[in-house]
Amino acid sequence: MMATPVIGKRAGDLRGFRIAPDDTNYFACLLDPIADGVSFTLVVEIFEPGGRTPPNSHSVAEECFFVLAGSGKAYADGKEMPIGPGDCFVLRPGVEHVVVNDSDRKLYCLTLMTPNEGFAELIRNGTPVELTADDIAVLTGRGS
Repeated sequence: MMATPVIGKRAGDLRGFRIAPDDTNYFACLLDPIADGVSFTLVVEIFEPGGRTPPNSHSVAEECFFVLAGSGKAYADGKEMPIGPGDCFVLRPGVEHVVVNDSDRKLYCLTLMTPNEGFAELIRNGTPVELTADDIAVLTGRGS
């Protein structure tokens, strides 16, 4: 059976998930192995004001963040990097990292993990979250 040659999505059709009920970040799933049969996971990671990822690392996957809107800090390999719109950074396998929204507005990052390394399963096994009108505005390029 041949995989679908083209996969298309619209921001209004995206589903959101929070990995754990008390997490301060959640994900709008764009493409992943579970829903789309691709080898990577691509999400928009949305951080509430004051939100953060738990410290984490990946054994074989590289994780790339591209900041769409908002600001914060990324911590990795003993370094702190301020981040804002247009900034991009890659975390290599085995590097423990944390992304923090230290502002009073949401932080939006386009996040790619390749290979998936169980990321999509972790996200999709979480709690569904309704994406807000502000989230959809950022995802469609009409918000900041």
